[in-house]
Amino acid sequence: MGLSSLVVDNLAGLGLLKPTPIQAQGIPAVVAGRDLLGLAQTGTGKTAAFGLPIITRLIEQNKRPAPKTVRALILAPTRELATQIAENLTAYAQGSPIRVFRVVGGASLYVQSERLARGVDVLIATPGRLLDLLDRRALTLSETRYLVLDEADQMLDIGFIHALRRIAGLLPAERQTILFSATMPKLMEELADSYLRDPVRVQVAPPGQPVEKIDQGVHFVNQGDKAALLAEYLSKHPGELALVFGRTKHGSEKLSKLLTTWGFSVGSIHGNKSQGQRERALASFRSGEVQVLVATDVAARGLDIPEVRHVYNYELPNVPENYVHRIGRTARAGRTGRAVAFCAPGEVGDLRGIEKTIKKAIPVIGGDAPVGIPEPSPGRAGGGRNGAGGRPARSGAPKGGKPAFKGPKPVSKYGKPAGKPAAEGGNARPARRPSRRPKSVQAA
Repeated sequence: MGLSSLVVDNLAGLGLLKPTPIQAQGIPAVVAGRDLLGLAQTGTGKTAAFGLPIITRLIEQNKRPAPKTVRALILAPTRELATQIAENLTAYAQGSPIRVFRVVGGASLYVQSERLARGVDVLIATPGRLLDLLDRRALTLSETRYLVLDEADQMLDIGFIHALRRIAGLLPAERQTILFSATMPKLMEELADSYLRDPVRVQVAPPGQPVEKIDQGVHFVNQGDKAALLAEYLSKHPGELALVFGRTKHGSEKLSKLLTTWGFSVGSIHGNKSQGQRERALASFRSGEVQVLVATDVAARGLDIPEVRHVYNYELPNVPENYVHRIGRTARAGRTGRAVAFCAPGEVGDLRGIEKTIKKAIPVIGGDAPVGIPEPSPGRAGGGRNGAGGRPARSGAPKGGKPAFKGPKPVSKYGKPAGKPAAEGGNARPARRPSRRPKSVQAA
């Protein structure tokens, strides 16, 4: 496929002997200098599809980067994905003069600036931290000839569109651009049209479809009973790695501490953790020292730990496509995996949005399915208040009737009533009272 012999030797040492479909179709195009638009589901080997040909081209050019310059820029939406890309590219370039460096939030700006002062061949960055360094004049993109946007749809989802446009304006017009995405919403098409020139389009699987080897199931349960149900599932496979997804930083941290008190070996990663804490938690999970990792969607993309056997959606995502990325953390590298979704009455609309996105119903493996579940409204899956185009009837029940899905009252581990969970109106943070200060003061 036109790769450097040194790179091929490194791949053999890593046990990578046969290209995946996205690699077989994408690598020759990038080596030939073409722009590339790659559409593939998670876990298909996209990092090697852009990393191997870029390293090959940089080796062939046989020149060193000038101070504060970057020859190739790779943008990723999360710290975890940026870290993983950097580790993979470093392994691919082993024994070559290619310098690979990663910059993400949560680390010292001074240390990163000092390292960039010497120049970098390949820089992997999150958009926010890259802009911080550009504002400090720690680097320039005037010499960058390769741009990669990895998991571009997630960068749009979390609001990086303005950052991407600003970064693109600092890059030379004469460059090679590679864009990878698992989904192709309208905004992504507009982004591709403005960034890419006559691109080769590679699509190896329908966007947004989960891996076929994942055994999926949904368990209906009251919100307040989810923790006990999760503990029951985890107890069935001791010693096997399980990834648990929550929706909020606070809720995920609270769940991880609760599971720890119940005797499980648990780590957590979310936006309130420092970069060092997140890296240590992932390292412990990867090594098996920790068997359960509770995370928000910062771990839904790019996390490549083949030993993950189980994914639990403790709370359903309100963006249906994120469900696909979450469960894609299992059944990697040819293995099988299992994904279980816990669905509370208030999440039925989210469930229907997910099923519309993956174009099939998720088998019910536990609990009583509510009656009168509203179907998602026509149009884009995930639109509307509850991720399915509209607000479902309360607790999934027909209007005017009693909630059809009503389980036992949740109890604490001490046997006392636990009270209503926040999702059902209890212990929820009250709405902020409007300020009575004059508008002019508020504006100031």
